[in-house]
Order: sequence, then structure tokens, then C-alpha cells
Amino acid sequence: MAHDLETFEDGTTAFVTARQDAWHQLGTVTRDCLTAEDVMTTAYLGGWNVRLLPLTAAEVTSDGVTTLEVPDHYATVRTHPKTSKPEVLAVVGKDYTVVQNEEHCELLNLLVDEGGAHFETAGSLRGGRETFVTMKLPKHVTIAGTDDIELYLAAMSSHDGTTAWRVIVTPVRIVCANTQRMALHSARASYSIRHTKSARTKISEVRTALGIVWQYCDAFETAAEHLIQETLTDAQFNGIVDQLWPYDPDDEGKRAERNRQRRTSTLHQLFADTDTNSAIRGTRWAGLQAITEYLDHYAPAKTPDARAHRVLTSQALGAKKQTAYELLAAA
Repeated sequence: MAHDLETFEDGTTAFVTARQDAWHQLGTVTRDCLTAEDVMTTAYLGGWNVRLLPLTAAEVTSDGVTTLEVPDHYATVRTHPKTSKPEVLAVVGKDYTVVQNEEHCELLNLLVDEGGAHFETAGSLRGGRETFVTMKLPKHVTIAGTDDIELYLAAMSSHDGTTAWRVIVTPVRIVCANTQRMALHSARASYSIRHTKSARTKISEVRTALGIVWQYCDAFETAAEHLIQETLTDAQFNGIVDQLWPYDPDDEGKRAERNRQRRTSTLHQLFADTDTNSAIRGTRWAGLQAITEYLDHYAPAKTPDARAHRVLTSQALGAKKQTAYELLAAA
């Protein structure tokens, strides 16, 4: 499974994570809370000094070398974090404005002072063309006193003009390119700043917009508590399952029937008997947890790696979870 993290010639990787190892086992794991300085240093994101240089074309003839400037096109160049030599990252247009990696931390650091958040992960992707920095938000969503849903604030940008500078709120902990895509897909709040001359002037707007972080936490907790207050009988749960996996008359045969029975049995066990649902047994929230656990950990897959890749990248899987939530919340 490709992680796209930048790995240097000496074998080190431009990635840092606080306390919890990532699945790819790369980069540096710290046991203490990360500061902005830690992020820049340990993830090799600091001191890049990304700048724009006019793009030129050279023509070699018998009379020598003729250098021509390419109008309205520039190369984004960084100081390589290992060699300290200039390195071309991409070609961009005249409207592109650089956002330094340090500006991610400058923006996110506000929440360290105001809300008690702390830096969680950071890294460089695609050879330095994309970067991310995440913070773990201090306000957990506690369901029935047992389920803590962690939320992260992530700042992502590109130095090749392919994406805007974006700040999102997500339940996904970003540790690679796959989880970054998943975080974007699962984002509950988002704010984008284009790489233009007005980018820096919009930072204050981002700071104001980040107030939705706390509103989202409250809204999510309210929605979850609604599900936990509503009972769900075995028959009702089976009805939800039938809607999620409708019977296909064209899918006949003993094997198909065995697969349906196995899925139904596993889902019912997760809903009615598993220890993880003991505090919320018989509720719609337990139904949602059972379906999510089945999709993430029990749905058939060729290999464990294939299952992990599906969980991280499959839009169909995310859509089915969303459908399950909507069905359970509708009543």
C-alpha cells in the first residue's frame, strides 16, 4: 500500500507522529507532545524557503547557448532539508503564491494557546510537493461514558499548485497519502485558501472560521446521543441490514446463501453479544457501531493488507457507513 511519504537517500522519512506508531512504521515517533518547532525539525519540514524562480528555456546552437524566459511560468524551488541544495518541485503560473510550511504551524498554533490542542502528525508527500500538519483537538466526544471519538485539525498544502491550502476538521488521523485522502473525504468542516496573493490576508478569516470546530463537536455529540437514546430491536436491526445488503435474486447458489448467512450471523453477534457494545446494547448507536465494525474488520478480503487498503481508500465503504447512519437516524 503506497504511503507517498518523502524518503531521503539516507533512509530517513519526512514524517513525525506523537505517541502512536503509524501502520507504515516510518518516520519518528515521539512520546511527548509536539511543539511547532518539533514538527518543523523532526519531520524535516523547516527551512525549505520555498520560492519562485522564473522559468527559462535554453537552446543550444553552433553559436552557443541562448536562454529564453518562459512568460508567466515559474519553478517552485526549495532548499532541500538534507543536502541544503536548491531543488525544483514543480512549475506553476503567475498567480501562484508560496505558503511556507511554517505557516501551517503558525495558523494551527492558535489552538494550542486558546483551546489546548497539540500537534499530532506532520509529513511531506510526493517528494515535497505536498505537506500536512495535524493537531489533535482537546475536546473528545464521549458516548455513554465509554466511546471517545477523537477529532483532528489538519492543514494541508501543495507546492506544485495542484491543491489549495486547506484546513479541515476530521476524525481521521493523517499519517500518509491514503489517510490524507480519507481525511478529506471524511472532513466535517473545511476552509480553503487559494495560492494567490490574497492568501496571507485570508489567514484571519481562517482563524475566525475555526470556531466551527467546537460547533461540530457539539453537533456530533448531539447526533450520537440521539442514536444512543433510541432503542433498536433485533428485528429492526435485521431490517437495516437487509436494506444495506438487499437480496439479489440473480445471486443464487449455496455459496451465496452461505455468505449471506455468515454476514448476518456476524453482524447480529456484533450488535447483540460483543463486549464493545456492552454499555450501549440495544440502541441505534450500537447498531451503527456493529455495522461499522463489520465493514472495517470482518467483511471478506483477500489479505489483511487488502482490507486495510479498502478501509483507507474505498469511497464505497464510506458511502455504506453513511447510508447506515442515515437509516438509523431516520426513525
